[in-house]
Amino acid sequence: MKIIVAISRIFVGVLFIISGLIKLNDPLGFSYKLEEYFSADVLNITFLEPYALMVSVLVVVFEVVLGVFLLIGYKPKFTIWSLLGMIMFFTFLTFYSAYFDKVKDCGCFGDALKLTPWESFIKDLVLLFFILILFFGIRHIKPVFNKLITTVLALLGFIFSLWFGYYVLEHLPVKDFRAYKIGANIQEGMSVPEDAVKPIVEYSWKFSVDGEEKIITTNGSYPSVKGDFIGVDTKVVQEGYQPPIYDFSIESEDEDLTQAFLTEENLIVVISYSLEKIEQEGAKKLKALSERAIKNGYKVIGLTASGADAKQQIKEAYGIDFEFYLCDEKALKTVVRSNPGIIELDAGTIKQKVHWNDIDNLELPKVERKQEPKVAEDIMAYFINGELSTKESIEALEKEKIESINVVKDSLALAALNTQNNTIYTGIIEVTLKPNNQQPTTNN
Repeated sequence: MKIIVAISRIFVGVLFIISGLIKLNDPLGFSYKLEEYFSADVLNITFLEPYALMVSVLVVVFEVVLGVFLLIGYKPKFTIWSLLGMIMFFTFLTFYSAYFDKVKDCGCFGDALKLTPWESFIKDLVLLFFILILFFGIRHIKPVFNKLITTVLALLGFIFSLWFGYYVLEHLPVKDFRAYKIGANIQEGMSVPEDAVKPIVEYSWKFSVDGEEKIITTNGSYPSVKGDFIGVDTKVVQEGYQPPIYDFSIESEDEDLTQAFLTEENLIVVISYSLEKIEQEGAKKLKALSERAIKNGYKVIGLTASGADAKQQIKEAYGIDFEFYLCDEKALKTVVRSNPGIIELDAGTIKQKVHWNDIDNLELPKVERKQEPKVAEDIMAYFINGELSTKESIEALEKEKIESINVVKDSLALAALNTQNNTIYTGIIEVTLKPNNQQPTTNN
């Protein structure tokens, strides 16, 4: 029994320390996962959502400390009871997630190792088994060192955990396990290989046949049935390949600009998943950052999930003159654990990434800025009832007098008009007035 307890002690202690340190490396990421658990769709304890970060830090610090306590034999009864309580709580969470299909990834090992809910549940059952061995063999758990050294080691473990958690919150995770780590190319992360595994979807077709409901299952093909179609339900039997990056985009209000910006060189992207929640001290640094970057030849844009009103308020409040584009909030939280955070992109490759506290450490050597292509403005010819007129005359018309407005960009018509008048019109706007409404015209 003594040997089994010793093996269990090392196994549980090391696993708790590793699991805890991985989450402590990214406490913000774990807090996002806790918010998911606290939400109305899962455990429905939404009052805890504002405290998710605090709970995250406390839980992972406690997890690391318990692992240290167990290995050095500090306060065995307190340690074993705490381990038992924690693993029972985690086992409940992972079972709930797996059985009710609520949370796809428990976050047990952060982004370093993704486990399905059922894999997480099995992992917790294994840990529970070894912790029960420790519970019933607690008399064999003795301190490794004398009382003074054991106490000092326990205290140092606690202090280190708190310091490490504080450090990564004020900067960025020491080790980045995400798909947006420095050196990663976003376009490559979004691509799907040609030989990627396709999802297997089961289709359950409902028909009314001779007054009775009949369900026919296929892999997607429409069944040949003599009856009235009622509906169809689908179920994913086997998940297909999902690229590491699948929800990243750069969009304006009416256009997807993702590919355009991911081919841009020397691009500085200011990321704020929520402008309403942006850190004020960080926002104050953005104007100086953008001015320094633009001066050295970089292009600067912003990415946020916030709406137009929030964008305008931030720009006015902090004197920001670069444009904010739209991206999914969850994706932005994954890109950088800071609000705001800054990344440098070069043809889609992440070259630098910093917390707003470290903006001054962003290296911006002078680069040669490519000339922006000039967009030719449309030069329009304006006609009222077939007579050449002006834009001002058309704008002065009362809407009630207008029968129709046509925009013409026919190349033959434009060529004839430009040849006749020695002009360079790119389009024609024709206004037709209702009968009995005559409009004086002005030659251009």
